Amino acid sequence: MRTRRSIRFLLLALMVLAIPAVSHAGIIFSIGFAPPPLPVYDQPLCPGEGYIWTPGYWAYDDVDGYFWVPGTWVTVPEPGLLWTPGYWGWANGAFVFNQGYWGPQVGFYGGINYGFGYVGVGYAGGYWQNGAFFYNRSVNNVTNVTNVYSKTVVVNNITVNNVSYNGGSGGITARPTAQEEAAAHARHVPPTSVQVSHVQEASTNRQLFESQNHGKPPIAATAKPGDFRASVVAAKSAAPSYKPAEARGGTAGRAPAGRPNTPAANTPTHASEITPTRPAAPNTGKPALDQKYQQQQNALNAKQDKERQNLQKSQEQEHQHLAQQKASEPAKQQVEQKHQQQTQQLQQKHTVEQQKLQEKQRPAPAAKPKETKEKN
Repeated sequence: MRTRRSIRFLLLALMVLAIPAVSHAGIIFSIGFAPPPLPVYDQPLCPGEGYIWTPGYWAYDDVDGYFWVPGTWVTVPEPGLLWTPGYWGWANGAFVFNQGYWGPQVGFYGGINYGFGYVGVGYAGGYWQNGAFFYNRSVNNVTNVTNVYSKTVVVNNITVNNVSYNGGSGGITARPTAQEEAAAHARHVPPTSVQVSHVQEASTNRQLFESQNHGKPPIAATAKPGDFRASVVAAKSAAPSYKPAEARGGTAGRAPAGRPNTPAANTPTHASEITPTRPAAPNTGKPALDQKYQQQQNALNAKQDKERQNLQKSQEQEHQHLAQQKASEPAKQQVEQKHQQQTQQLQQKHTVEQQKLQEKQRPAPAAKPKETKEKN
């Protein structure tokens, strides 16, 4: 198993290092259910000048699920560069990971508040001046460097519940600014080899997998990349909003050997398997009102039928594409997992919509008769 994972991350490393110097951040993984929220942790002491903080994040292993990549201090590839963190975003029915990169300006990283200067927009942890990096002591743990200053960082309109992804249900709704769009097209430097090795080392540590730490990794941050023994910081706690993988539509553990994670019995895995709910409109005894309610119900039914048909068509096209390309089993399994997640999310959405309509149409409770006071 360790050999298999090493091969996967060797391929990942090659993908990351192959990203052009001028490009958008690379999309590395596409997953059917949301990553856990960010844990609560402190920043380790900065090793010295020339290091820039890179925040921790949840990465994904296609066998064992999400695992935590500890935040760490990294030597900058060249003076003048800043780190734009990677982030998970919802797109085309799945969560995709957008790889981080080095550049002269900080670009869009999903509006996610990673902390320690990465408040969702830009970087408030420091700046370059005359070839030297100046550290903001109000957000960085620095004591052994001379180029320091203190500036209070105010977080405005950024979620405080440790959400780790952009878009989708419960995700952050931030969109790139004009400056962030410009940064996305500026010169980029991919993650360094020590950063890639740091991710690979994290992937081999069972304690860092969500299935083991339940959102509270014992190594939340390190002083240097890949050093998981000296100067490490454990998470104080999981995020208050943490829910296990099962509650987010995924699986916490490993799938049985040779087969993908399978849904529970009677759970649809494709849109074609959804049995639509067709509740009857309430009978109020008032013909005009009953007709209005029936029209509302018919309109919702038609809308949901259209959405289900569109998803079914999309899934069937992907099946045809896989067949034409003679895709490998892992590729097929990934698509099936995405279809399962899409189908369950659509079914849940439709159930909620039907419930809301029924609540709206439910007759209001009769008013209680007013109490009268007896005269003495």
